Amino acid sequence: MTTTSRITWDAASARRTERQFLAGPGESAGSRTPVAEVVGAMMGAHAQVLSAAEVSVGVRTSALTRADVRAALWDERSLIKTYGPRGTVHLLPARELPLWSSALTAIPAGPSPFPPEVRLTEEQTAQVVAAIGEALEGTCLTLDELTEEIVARTGPWAGDRVMPAFQDMWPRWRQVLHRAGWAGTLCFGPNRGRKATYTRPPVAGAVGGGMGGAESGTGGALGAFVRRYLHAYGPATPQHFAKWLATPTGWAGTVFGELAAAGGIEEVDFEGTRAWVAAGDTQFPDGPTRGVRLLPYFDAYVIAAQPRERLFPCAAYERALAGGQAGNYPVLLVDGVVAGVWHQRRQGRRTTVTVEPLVRLTARQERELDEQVERVGEVLEARAELVVGEVKVGPHA
Repeated sequence: MTTTSRITWDAASARRTERQFLAGPGESAGSRTPVAEVVGAMMGAHAQVLSAAEVSVGVRTSALTRADVRAALWDERSLIKTYGPRGTVHLLPARELPLWSSALTAIPAGPSPFPPEVRLTEEQTAQVVAAIGEALEGTCLTLDELTEEIVARTGPWAGDRVMPAFQDMWPRWRQVLHRAGWAGTLCFGPNRGRKATYTRPPVAGAVGGGMGGAESGTGGALGAFVRRYLHAYGPATPQHFAKWLATPTGWAGTVFGELAAAGGIEEVDFEGTRAWVAAGDTQFPDGPTRGVRLLPYFDAYVIAAQPRERLFPCAAYERALAGGQAGNYPVLLVDGVVAGVWHQRRQGRRTTVTVEPLVRLTARQERELDEQVERVGEVLEARAELVVGEVKVGPHA
């Protein structure tokens, strides 16, 4: 008879924070954790707002700053800025790009939000993705320059301005920009003035030219990808995984079922719910997590850790979520759960960090909050001042 492991919220939370570099400093004396290692443990750092990604990485360590993140991104190229989970901009470890590409291109495409006359066929999508890779080989191009190159390689249909966006009309091909990122044929380059540029990643993309392949099945990259996710955020259900990726729940259930049948993942009882961990990965800490952390907009832990009702208990569920959407507020994390919101406003070399706790902090927690505010300042290379009071800034769009 098989005995199912029983995992409590406290045990899961403690293990997640340990593996996320949130249970203690990311470096010991005389050592310095590579930026890419921190980002890999997070399963990517959301970088729609790059400064938020810099804080996400920095507060998980005792020494890294935004300069280290930028050096890893633009000088060392150990990080890649590209499209990751949910089709949003992320920082990913460059060495892991083939795994991400193979896994992300295996995700079934959801229904298009555009009318039939605007959409691209799968054949046209493949042409655009291939054209992007050819155009960006060895160079950096702005969106306008890239549009010209794509049209020249495919046809005028790709450049038709038919996509409504921000009171403007974008060329047709841009509806699959994120899929080029998933395929490993496109990533961000350094800005040219105020304009973003794109280039081809300096590492190979997915198996089979980036559009999926045999190795992307549950026995290959996709299976490895799910186990990596479970290592970071397990125990988790197929519904949790689907929410993190913004992918169909039915597909996620099939993937988990195939992996369970093959022995790649195993079932556990997570607070009375059937959930899964990577096979053999059933060791959890004995005690709950302790400590105070400040996490920025769209931090990976806030987005991925489930169930959300436990991560955002009581008043935090109403105050720190925007219509149920995690990440729209920077959050105060106390003992592994959200216990407030915060905001920072920078002026020159100074930044004011306003923190709105939703619980009464102990003297120890108040000291830790002071240390966290100081750490945020160090990451941003600014002198930080703490103000405890109401955060009047609304959620990030």
